[in-house]
Amino acid sequence: MFKVTFRFESGETVEAFAASGENLLEVARKTNVAIDAPCSGNVVCGKCRVKLIGGELVTKKSSHITEDEFDQGWRLACASTVEADCEILVPDIASAYKSRMKVADLSSKDEVRIFENAKQEIGEAGIIFKNSLDRISVKMDVPTLDDTMPDNERLMRAIKKQEGVDVVHLPYTVLKKLPDVLRESGFSVKCVISRAKSHIFVYDIFPEADESAICGLAVDIGTTTVSALIINMETGDILAKASAGNGQIRYGADVINRIIESQKPGGISKLQEAVVQETINPMIAQMCKSAGIRTKQIYRMCVAGNSTMNHLFAGINADPLRMEPYIPAFFKTNSLYAQDLGLITHPDAHIIIAPNIGSYVGGDITAGTLVSMIWNRPEFSLFVDLGTNGELVFGNSDFMMSCACSAGPAFEGGDISCGMRATDGAVEACVIDRETMEPTMTVVGGGAPVGICGSGIIDIIAELFRCGIINGKGKFVREGERIRHDEHGMGSYVLAWQKDTGGIKDVEINEVDIDNFIRAKGAIFSATQTMLSSLGFDASVIERVYVAGGIGSGINMKNAVNIGMFPDIPLEKFHYIGNSSLAGAYTMLLSTEAERKTYELAQNMTYMELSAVPTYMDEFVACCFLPHTDAGLFPSVELR
Repeated sequence: MFKVTFRFESGETVEAFAASGENLLEVARKTNVAIDAPCSGNVVCGKCRVKLIGGELVTKKSSHITEDEFDQGWRLACASTVEADCEILVPDIASAYKSRMKVADLSSKDEVRIFENAKQEIGEAGIIFKNSLDRISVKMDVPTLDDTMPDNERLMRAIKKQEGVDVVHLPYTVLKKLPDVLRESGFSVKCVISRAKSHIFVYDIFPEADESAICGLAVDIGTTTVSALIINMETGDILAKASAGNGQIRYGADVINRIIESQKPGGISKLQEAVVQETINPMIAQMCKSAGIRTKQIYRMCVAGNSTMNHLFAGINADPLRMEPYIPAFFKTNSLYAQDLGLITHPDAHIIIAPNIGSYVGGDITAGTLVSMIWNRPEFSLFVDLGTNGELVFGNSDFMMSCACSAGPAFEGGDISCGMRATDGAVEACVIDRETMEPTMTVVGGGAPVGICGSGIIDIIAELFRCGIINGKGKFVREGERIRHDEHGMGSYVLAWQKDTGGIKDVEINEVDIDNFIRAKGAIFSATQTMLSSLGFDASVIERVYVAGGIGSGINMKNAVNIGMFPDIPLEKFHYIGNSSLAGAYTMLLSTEAERKTYELAQNMTYMELSAVPTYMDEFVACCFLPHTDAGLFPSVELR
């Protein structure tokens, strides 16, 4: 066994032991050392760069590390094996993807407005905001030698008589505390219950004077980030909010890599622990502390996530999702409880999962569709959720159709040489001067740029095209100080020089990066076109476009249209609706009618499997151009 010491720029160190020939990335993973690996260790993305500062590694060279960088000690963790004691520097850019992930500011006025609007519009559609959780006061006769009924029967009899039901269920958690609470309160108590037609489930019991809130937890499990709310189930008030990077990220940026990882020995448990134990439970503890409540006061939970995330969250084999005929273990289920998954809420908390529609259109889309209100409007609308995958819904109050396209990790900074997720140092917006070709950038965290995130890539490519620096194929056609060509003739544009940023290399975007992103944006637009044409429509029928997802908050809609990602329709028709998945989970949690409506939407929505549409690939190829091979589809875009 050899000792591996991981050293971080903060000065912190973590020690691990590895067998001879063990992969360095796997050593980091089993030690919970966060190293970004969007390709899940397939030596494709080049993001798992670490620096050997002591000892030895056996490393297979790759195009991601230049000879000079290799001589300086830079290595890809996934291409390195341990053969001796070694000391490894993990740079911030490789480790910050989880600890400093830029996530939605749930306390911002815009995000608060999104939740308020969702509740108001759904209420106006006739859906009542009432759920089955309730708090009741129960008074019982005090036992005597003449009245020796046991505590559980005494409580159940009192509830049956008071509430007019036939069945009352007392779980072990209530039975365990029942003797003490009854005697402390003089047999006058409050119970947290869930009502059904002739059945009551007792979640908790307190002394009559206790005013503890009845809480619920809404969670959006994204492939990249997880966001959550704790709410008062009686009033709908949001008590606490939190967001964090999904702990599963270190096993791959996309769902396919994570499914593959889950098939390794112990993989399903490992992926489940990453999202439950490493991500959701710490968020619950953090939120409860800030709200001044106990974790056991959370009696219900609603989860919205894509089909793969739902399966891995539940610890269920997701492999059939990626194999034809793409059959999931479930579209909807009501059989999950907190204690089954190791959540630190009340152990009997029921988990509502927003229903999936298809193998690649999940509950995050049904929840988002609910709050988009497409289903309640006669005009045609398009709902687009941008993330690691692109999911779309088109329709109106008469019908809805959905599909998912494989946009790849480009929107999260993957497949881009200087790409990164939206953490400190990421360029998130950019404007380029047409004459001088000098950039003006907005950087996450306000410091020096070290890479480019999804919204920044959209801006940069749109600006390079607008300024005539690249042509429709993404090739560089102008010369200047910031434009350079390598020995193979590949062009690139330098946004920031290493000497100015103090980073490990220049921040630039090259023709391969641009080509990768053109294919990603092409996947979104071709999915839109395929769905519309299958119905005999074109983009002119769209009255509203709702853009959701974490990347949506930073998107310049005009630039997204100019590069051919969205249809060329008036910009006032585009609306950003934020984290619609979380807003939908919040609504389903608070309203039983909204929960039922979401099930109805999922059941009635038509799912289109794009891979089965003969014309899809032709449509996709046509979209791999700026803005499109058919310029007539983008009449408002300035072409040079």
